[in-house]
Formats: sequence, C-alpha cells, structure tokens
Amino acid sequence: MIQPDGEPTGASARARASGSEADHSAEPEARGSGRRLRGAIAYRLGTAILSGEHGPGDVLPSETEGADALQVSRTAYREAIRTLAAKGLIESRPRAGTTVLPRHRWNMLDPDVLVWTFSGQPDMTVVRSLFELRAMVEPQAAAIAAERRSRTDIKAIRDALAAMARHGLDHAAGQAADCAFHDAILRATGNDYLTVLSSSIGTAVTMTTQFKQRSRALPRDPIPGHRRVFDAIVAQDAVAAAAAMRALVDQALEDTRQAME
Repeated sequence: MIQPDGEPTGASARARASGSEADHSAEPEARGSGRRLRGAIAYRLGTAILSGEHGPGDVLPSETEGADALQVSRTAYREAIRTLAAKGLIESRPRAGTTVLPRHRWNMLDPDVLVWTFSGQPDMTVVRSLFELRAMVEPQAAAIAAERRSRTDIKAIRDALAAMARHGLDHAAGQAADCAFHDAILRATGNDYLTVLSSSIGTAVTMTTQFKQRSRALPRDPIPGHRRVFDAIVAQDAVAAAAAMRALVDQALEDTRQAME
C-alpha cells in the first residue's frame, strides 16, 4: 500500500522540507495528506518509468487496475497519472489507454523527474548528459554574474557559502545551502531565462550530492572549489569565475562517475 508521505518531491529533495503550498480550507490536514498520497503514487510510477521498468510504448494498467494494485483510491491514482502526463512521461487516450511516451518527450529538467532519475541507479548516459548541460550553462552564468553582480547578490552567495561550510554537504542544511549558492549565482546574472533554470539545477546538485554519499563519504571537501567561484565573482573576474565553475562541475561529474562504479 502506498503511504502518503513516504516519497520525496523535487522541493523536499532540495531542502528536505515540504514544498506544498499552504491550504486554507477547513480540513488542511486531510487535503495535505491527499496531496502527499498523490505525490507518492506519482513517485512510484515515475521511478518505474525512469528506471526502465515501464519503457516507451508500454501501456500502464488501467485506472481501476492501477488503483487496486497500489491499494489507493481511483481519484488519487487518476491525479497521479495527470501529474506524470504534465511532465511528458505518459499520454492517456480513450480506448488506447495510458502509454509511456518516447524519452525525447519527457521533461527531463522537471525537479520531480530529476528526483525519480536518481532514486535508483541512474544510467551513465543520463548522468553525463545532465552534467554536459550544467557545463554549458553554469560557467557562463558565473561569468555573467561576475560582471553584473550587486551587493545583494554577493551577500546571498556569501551567506550560502558560509552555510555550506558550517553544516557540510553530508547534512540537509548544507545541501540546501549548496542549492542556494547555485541559485544566487543564476539570479546574479539578471537573466530571467537563466534564473528559471535554478530549480532544475538546484535539484540536480542535491540529487547528485546525495547519490555520491549513498555508499561512501564525499571524496573531497567541496568548499574550496565553491569559494574560488565566489572570490572570482566578487573580483568581477569573468574568466576566472567561468573557469572555477567549470572545474567545480567537472569534478562533480568525476565524483559521481566513481560513485557509480
């Protein structure tokens, strides 16, 4: 039976805190439990798809069959299916049923999809692709941030770095600070198109950090590398900021690769 609060969402994975919006109805606990249940069902189905248990072209069980198998209501199962459809994983059609879509249709940068990807043993091709995207975006973002950062931006990056050093990346608070560090740099660019990537990049950072620590401690102290990025941004040295961020991303990829061996 699916438990309503047993699986993480993109928001909770980033900060280990609830990402739900406040419910001002007369029965907030019941409604909140319903949202968590739908999230848990979506997690179960989403991880099955991302792991390859249900591949592109596969037809999922009908609403009645799926709800019975998971011992949940048809309403909760239906809402979970809608969640997966909104993320591009599946498509429901009359008579044809609910079919898993081709991978190119999946919203791979959706925070929940990223969580589901790393919930099992991710494929190295997927990991490499994710880090290739980060390597294309984050160094250039750091360079732009170095040129455009404000005092407020510097404070946000500094505070996040200090929290990382204080808590460490083996604790949720430190991982949340790591997300805040990367988010503050994207925001410092003043580019709205880059800023909207912060949720996806933050989730990617958190999930890879957690993945690397499943079987062993982090192989090195990540703070010095982050500090080099910060120092270059403060100095308004765009070239150094880009180089430091690229080194940070490359090292994270290597650590993730080693964790998969």
